[in-house]
Amino acid sequence: MRYDENDRESTNVEDRRGQRGGGMFGGGRGGMPIQIPTGGRGGFSLTTMLIIGALMLLFGLNPLDLLTGDGNVDMSRVPQMPRMDDGRQPSASRNPFEIPGLPGSQGKAQEAGQDELGRFTRRVLADTEDVWDRVFQAAGRQYKKPTLVMFSGSTQTACGQGMAQMGPFYCPLDQKVYIDLSFYDELRRRFRAPGDFAQAYVIAHEVGHHVQTILGIAAKVQEMKQAHPREANQIQVRMELQADCLAGMWANLNHQIKNRLQPGDIEEGLNAASQIGDDMIQRQTQGRVVPDAFTHGSSEQRVRWFKVGFETGKMQACDTFRAERL
Repeated sequence: MRYDENDRESTNVEDRRGQRGGGMFGGGRGGMPIQIPTGGRGGFSLTTMLIIGALMLLFGLNPLDLLTGDGNVDMSRVPQMPRMDDGRQPSASRNPFEIPGLPGSQGKAQEAGQDELGRFTRRVLADTEDVWDRVFQAAGRQYKKPTLVMFSGSTQTACGQGMAQMGPFYCPLDQKVYIDLSFYDELRRRFRAPGDFAQAYVIAHEVGHHVQTILGIAAKVQEMKQAHPREANQIQVRMELQADCLAGMWANLNHQIKNRLQPGDIEEGLNAASQIGDDMIQRQTQGRVVPDAFTHGSSEQRVRWFKVGFETGKMQACDTFRAERL
């Protein structure tokens, strides 16, 4: 995809990556009173004291003040050690001794949203905003932009606890798209769907669910599923395939407006749609295909409906609920 430094980045983004709880010293949120080792049992381990001592020297404090129990220590100046969100253990990919703001810390760049994947995601979201703004204006309506939340590991949503293992998802209750950007790497490695347009397709699909929500389609789908519980999976498949079609439609209009596509981009999108079909995932995870358990559609179906949206560029073509053939 063609992007450069002059392309707009959406501001409708919450960057929750690397969020941490309070420190371990008194005065911090959720912190515990500091224990000064006095020669008895308890207190800090030697390793912990060495780390604290190094940090105190960095901040211009005398670590001997703690060891001697000097009551004049200004605890507000003592650096707070980071704690993982909700007390969880740090992931293998995160350095537990990485202090945000210190030289060489990756946390500072991530929290500021300045990394390359973050910029790319903001630009794709901006493109979805511009395209859907025009589509809704042409229909005499106003497009309400969704918020995209970038998170690491897990995060709270109005639909419950969001987990990275769930992949990107949309919550209609808060009208937000959620994505752990590590999914891009999983898309490349596990699903064998590399490329920037494959990543853009994933975002466009979730934004398609937002379009369904503000048009009232999502609410009607829920009513249909409640009225026909035995057909709930089939109804859900039609909704997901419509989101694929809307993603294809967006790709068409976005290229017309901004000339974004490069050779091979659409092939990347079609490959991604194919690799994350229900049949492919079931075959990979359980060794057999169970069509009755489909929730998103087969690889062939997902590819077909993305192509319908891309080749027509028209929302009317994306009526999967009346389609005789999926």
